[in-house]
Amino acid sequence: MNEKNLPDDIASMTLNELTNLADKIIKNLENENNLENTSEDYANLLKINKFIEKKFQKNFKEISDKTNLKIKDIKSKKNAKKVT
Repeated sequence: MNEKNLPDDIASMTLNELTNLADKIIKNLENENNLENTSEDYANLLKINKFIEKKFQKNFKEISDKTNLKIKDIKSKKNAKKVT
């Protein structure tokens, strides 16, 4: 998989799409006998991995923020019941 085969909109791909693309590149790397032909594929794999990490961190932060808001809401409701 050469750079020209790497989608331009890689940043907008979902985690599943990025994972599938990385899996394809890994299979190509495992099947390639000539290591000289793998440097571009390996670079693309690293680029995809970076995007996967960024998306995972963003999703983790969103989930964490939502969870914290729900916890604060539950605590405030419990505190309101205690006061009344």
